[in-house]
Amino acid sequence: MISRRALLLGAGAAALGARAWAQTTQKTMRIIVPFPAGGGTDVLCRIVAEKMRENYAPVVIVENRVGASGRTGVEAVKNAEADGTTLLFTPDFLMTVYPHSFKKLSYDPLKDFIPIAMVARSGLGFAAGPALPAEVKTVRDYVAWAKGDPKRAFYATTSAGGTPHFVGVMLARDAKIELSPVHYKGGAPALQDMMGGQIPVSINPISELLPHLQGGKVRLLAVTSPQRSKYVPDVPTMAEAGFPNIVINPWLGFFAPAKTPPEIVKRLANGIADASAFGDSQRSFIKMGMEPVAMTPVGFAAVIKEDLERWGPIVKASGFTAED
Repeated sequence: MISRRALLLGAGAAALGARAWAQTTQKTMRIIVPFPAGGGTDVLCRIVAEKMRENYAPVVIVENRVGASGRTGVEAVKNAEADGTTLLFTPDFLMTVYPHSFKKLSYDPLKDFIPIAMVARSGLGFAAGPALPAEVKTVRDYVAWAKGDPKRAFYATTSAGGTPHFVGVMLARDAKIELSPVHYKGGAPALQDMMGGQIPVSINPISELLPHLQGGKVRLLAVTSPQRSKYVPDVPTMAEAGFPNIVINPWLGFFAPAKTPPEIVKRLANGIADASAFGDSQRSFIKMGMEPVAMTPVGFAAVIKEDLERWGPIVKASGFTAED
């Protein structure tokens, strides 16, 4: 939910923002996105970065640091100078699922980073492409189809051990079928292969799927959010489709390296909240299928701890261990 403060800032930022932030920093800011350009994470980050460039720092560079299922970008921020000029923008699973799915992780999300701001949530969509027969219209239909020939039951995900991957893991467990994940470096290449007929289904944020739903090459069987998405209200949730355990509502947020001074954390949190609350930023979020969120660093930290505790038993029960 957008706070009253964020809404007020959105209305007044154009008039007050430049005056309030002009002297915040004169250094170049880097925001590292651990996935390729063009995906939902990258696009959302650039919307916020543009407003920060106007009002927070003279130069804001969005850098796509891809590799090791997103870990390369996370490690780069961990090792950066803790002066507020290098931030990480990431979806949740690098901070909440990876600590459980990788035996040896080179970073600790609680010790090596300071949460700055959660800016959006986007449920995941269980999407089908032309390789899945048109008569397969529901998740139950897909389960029956996959049981008929396990060799064709592949699904695309953005990384091994992430939340999209675990949607498939949880579905396979609950439906008692075999599903084989194919891991991509980002949502854009996964969707490209699905639309090209190379893989039957893909699990992506709703925001990445929306632009492709009108063309007919992509259809949504279900969403993972707790309620139906207002962007695709006719699409059932996974719970409604018969799989009540699959309720996942991922977030995206900003982090700074540990030991970043509290006064810098406060300025960053305010600057990002203000940049996200601009009217055109909000409209862009909504157009992408993102649910805008305004949250303090303290509130964000509490969500991360809660999600870490939630994902531990899920990953352990699955028996999955990610390969380094």
